[in-house]
Amino acid sequence: MKYNPTRWFVVILVFIATGLSFLDRQVLSIAVIKIQREFHFTDVEYGWVNTSFLLSYALMFTVGGWLIDKIGAKKGLGIAVGVWSVANALHGLMTNLPQLLAFRFFLGMGEGACFPGAAKTVYDWFDKKERGFANGIAIGGSAIGAVIAPPLTIWIAEFYGWRAGFVIPGLIGILWVIVWFMIPWKQNTQVPSEILPETSESVISFASILKIKETWVFILMRFLLDPVMYFMMFWIPKYLSEVRGVSFERIGSLFWIPFLALGISNILGGFLSDRLVKNNASVNKSRKIVMGCAAALTLAVPLTEYTSSVEMAVGFMALYMFAHGCWITNYITAISDVFGPKATSTVVGLSGTAGAISSLVLNPMIGKIIQDYSYKPLWIASGLLYPIAFIAFMILIPKIRFLFETEHRPLTINNN
Repeated sequence: MKYNPTRWFVVILVFIATGLSFLDRQVLSIAVIKIQREFHFTDVEYGWVNTSFLLSYALMFTVGGWLIDKIGAKKGLGIAVGVWSVANALHGLMTNLPQLLAFRFFLGMGEGACFPGAAKTVYDWFDKKERGFANGIAIGGSAIGAVIAPPLTIWIAEFYGWRAGFVIPGLIGILWVIVWFMIPWKQNTQVPSEILPETSESVISFASILKIKETWVFILMRFLLDPVMYFMMFWIPKYLSEVRGVSFERIGSLFWIPFLALGISNILGGFLSDRLVKNNASVNKSRKIVMGCAAALTLAVPLTEYTSSVEMAVGFMALYMFAHGCWITNYITAISDVFGPKATSTVVGLSGTAGAISSLVLNPMIGKIIQDYSYKPLWIASGLLYPIAFIAFMILIPKIRFLFETEHRPLTINNN
């Protein structure tokens, strides 16, 4: 059968959307260096700003995932990008801490639905032999957004002020929404039934999903690991500035490197596991081989604390990001392998909520640890948590398998 070429255009748009999501949330971690000087926010207050984002992000990861399973990826993802783009632009208008807390809250509300929407879109359009690679492309945009954010934010801040660093990406996001809703969502060529968008009738109840053991295993893994990623996103520019003595301008020339490693490994991790599947390895073996290797790589991350070289420290950060990219692509793909069209977006959402809750609780604590002690405990934790999570995954889900009766669906069209 002939595959609909629209699927590659769709996945590229999702790549751009996830790129915007990380760019938009990352701008503050760069601009905060100037914002703190202007408004005199403390590190603890900055921790609460991050918590405001994570609070709504946690809520909407689950709610957004469930809604996307109900209304479809096109409507759900389009609305989400619109909400967070407007919220991001409003950051450029803030004049005090309460406003920043509010705008950050609405940014998280929109972005919470991004990755459930991305996972749902990929499942709709790609079969299991290409799903890992497509997921890698889709979520790889997040890394590219993070790569662009530091130099772009610093460049814009130097020429137009830090406020423009929020407004310009917000306007780009609004333009993305217009293009997204112009796409005809009806397939014009015959495609395998397993990659046709499903109707809402295939969605199982939220309560039923929560009764499944595998749901809670995926939730547990994100609960353990997401604080590490948020630590990298929110605190590393400050670490480079305060601990390593790196100038504001040089941060822009260094901080993109770990996120480039993340983007490469997002795609590479999906490609490698798909290659194993195509070479007749089981889905279970393919996903876990890549995830296990990624977990092993993170054991080197605590060395960040002990190297005297700024470049080596950034190199260890890049190693962590490379490992995380391989991990998260196969983690999300494993969720779709297990839950299929019935609950992929919902479970991605639930797990994302767990990670965000863990992170929002810990962010003020991270600020307190950094303010009163040092970054050392955080680097050690960053190196140990992935191997612990992988061991738990191997024990609690000994075999990745599809839970429902069939992965094939009726030949129906969803023109939402």
